[in-house]
Amino acid sequence: MKATIWHNPRCSKSRETLALLEAAGAEIATVEYLKAPPERAELERLLAKGGLAPRDVLRAGEPLAKELALADADDDRLLSLMLLHPVLIERPLVETDKGVRLGRPPERVREIL
Repeated sequence: MKATIWHNPRCSKSRETLALLEAAGAEIATVEYLKAPPERAELERLLAKGGLAPRDVLRAGEPLAKELALADADDDRLLSLMLLHPVLIERPLVETDKGVRLGRPPERVREIL
């Protein structure tokens, strides 16, 4: 099974999710999304495949999110700002042929293994 993880190696949940994928024997493609943010079409595709809204993957507790006053932002604004500031994207996102899940908690990715 192939899996792609949008990963931040400094994040414990992201590291736990990566370990879960490794333990499951997945062939893993790792994307350090802070260094290589997704294009808008890619992020939209991932969200659609996972049945997720932009707000579902917003790191609302991030100081920048508060600074940008994103509480009332619409989906288009959220997506634009996530692409401009990838630190606003919650991690890790995992994609397999079975779907996309946000690894919070990491065990959620088992749904798509």
